[in-house]
This record gives sequence, C-alpha cells and structure tokens, in this order.
Amino acid sequence: MTFDEAFEALIGHEGGYVNNPADPGGETKFGISKRSYPGVDIKNLTLDQAKAIYLRDFWKPVGCDAVPPAAAFDLFDMAVNSGVKRAITTLQTAAAVTADGILGPVTLRAVAAMPGAMLVARFNGARLNFMTNLATGQPLVRAGRGVLLTI
Repeated sequence: MTFDEAFEALIGHEGGYVNNPADPGGETKFGISKRSYPGVDIKNLTLDQAKAIYLRDFWKPVGCDAVPPAAAFDLFDMAVNSGVKRAITTLQTAAAVTADGILGPVTLRAVAAMPGAMLVARFNGARLNFMTNLATGQPLVRAGRGVLLTI
C-alpha cells in the first residue's frame, strides 16, 4: 500500500472541523488536533496540509515504506492513534526482536524476513493486546477482552 492509498483510507475515518470543549483533543480537523499541533491554524487547515503532517510525522517515522505493503496501513494507523514509538514497539514485538521503539536495521531485517501475512497477523494481535489492556478508553472505547475493534 502506498502513502496516498493509506491516507485516503485513514482520512475516511477522520472528521472535519470540530471544536467541542468536551473532547480531550480540543479543536480538531482531519484528525489533527490543536493539542498535538499548537502552532497549526486548525480551523483553516487544508487537506493537503494535513496530508503533509501525516506523511512527515507518522508514515515516514514508522517506516511504512520499508515494511511489506500488507502491513503498511496497520502500522500507519497505529502510529496515528497510539503514537509512533508504540507502533514501532508493536512492530518489534510482532517481529520477535527487542522492543526498544527504535526502527533500525535489526527490526527492518526481521520484518523483511517474515511472510507478509504472518507479520500482519502478529502485528494486529500485539496491537489488539495493547488496546485491550489500556488503563483508559483512549484512543478507542475499551469494551474489554475479546471485543472486535474496527481499525
């Protein structure tokens, strides 16, 4: 999967402009929050500007171009929703290497050596384990073990 394809899939789950005081993310547009990006004019953020942020801050740092295409979207989506370091440690868990949060040659070799389907299954298993063990319901509402999450 390419970045453009992954962005189109992701942005379909992100809304337009929202400024709800009850939302912990605060002012948000295209999934980009003022809380995370205080220097960005959220209300006037364009889709192209949001796309550039997603490429720079999520797709590239987690190495989506270096993993099998079948795993790229899941890795990207986890980086957006749970953070870059968490996405990398989850990838490392799936690849059975030390989960240090650093995307380096050891991780990339281990990922490249795994069949894509196995990597996707192990990554999503580790991701589901992480999500069901969150202390809070964020970023997804936690319903307990065994729940199927649409991600």
